[in-house]
Amino acid sequence: MPTLAANLKAFQGLKTDLFEKDFLLTWEHPEEELRAIITLADTLKTLHKQGKSFRAFDTGLAISIFRDNSTRTRFSFASAANAMGLGLSDLDEEKSQVAHGETVRETANMISFLTEVIGIRDDMFLGEGHTYMKEVGDALTDGANHDVLHRRPSIINLQCDVDHPTQAMADLAWLKEHFGSLEALKGKKIAMTWAYSPSYGKPLSVPQGIIGLMTRFGMDLRLAHPEGYDLIPEVVALAGKQALKSGGKFSVSNSMDEAFKGADIVYPKSWAPYHVMERRTELLKTSDQAGLKQLEKECLANNAKHKDWECTRAKMDLTAEKKALYMHCLPADITDVSCKAGEVSAEVFEQYRIPTYQEAAYKPFIISALMFLTRLKDPGAKLEQIIKRSQNLSL
Repeated sequence: MPTLAANLKAFQGLKTDLFEKDFLLTWEHPEEELRAIITLADTLKTLHKQGKSFRAFDTGLAISIFRDNSTRTRFSFASAANAMGLGLSDLDEEKSQVAHGETVRETANMISFLTEVIGIRDDMFLGEGHTYMKEVGDALTDGANHDVLHRRPSIINLQCDVDHPTQAMADLAWLKEHFGSLEALKGKKIAMTWAYSPSYGKPLSVPQGIIGLMTRFGMDLRLAHPEGYDLIPEVVALAGKQALKSGGKFSVSNSMDEAFKGADIVYPKSWAPYHVMERRTELLKTSDQAGLKQLEKECLANNAKHKDWECTRAKMDLTAEKKALYMHCLPADITDVSCKAGEVSAEVFEQYRIPTYQEAAYKPFIISALMFLTRLKDPGAKLEQIIKRSQNLSL
């Protein structure tokens, strides 16, 4: 584990351009910037483990907007805000004037007078979540340009229909720790596969986040899903281009076994087919309850044809030395635990339960790092100040 001094030196040697900007999709940012986020998250995690404060703000508000249910991401954002020294307020749209027709432009400005960062989770509607975040961002820019807002808050994507960047970055940080460095990931085989679930509406953003990020680091990424369970085509095409550029590999198959063979890492996770999410979005927009029930019935019947897409001991035995690292964003659908049949067997999940918790434990530090980098003009100097402060406190 690198020392705080080594991490500080590494961080200060990496160029970032995130000040007063948003972090919406990982592939919008250069690799050097992603390395800086990971290095900073590692440093903050080390400080917290040592019982040292990494508070960076004296005042300011962090706003969370969750348009879908959440446990890990919601509490990670709250923890990060608290650790950074920001107050936290959650926008409940049902209790706000949004319920009375207030526009996105107006809401964005009204919640942002003393706000530093806004975290948004909007993953329910395909084609809508990322668009909504951009709309909020445009409203904030307009408010700042007209001196309504003294400082334009930064937006952090806490999950949208396209990407789940804080999850994917936490996953990357965990892989860095597990294998020793980001350089050690080059050539590692990772299977991002669909897995059976007794529910039908799971977002596409986790698998898209994984293929959109891990292909940046020279990995051999195998995407596998049953026929018809496609992801957004543009993201799949992007992953292929990124793999080629990074010296890695990217392949798509309809075989879970093929993806698992020789894999160093497996990530079996259910998602709804792209075309289903398109239909579901239109039905949700019109509140067509009968149509939604019929779609659910069709999709569950189709899912049931693929119950063999389960991460079992037999499938894990296909992996490198029969002991690939199992990963999941959680909560996993665990066979005979959380459901009758699911994504992963109880035996396999229990074996890797603590590692998946360790994977999840990176998220508050990734979010903290994004708050740090988007709101501080000289993050290198501020981190040095925090580390020196922590050393003085220990004397």
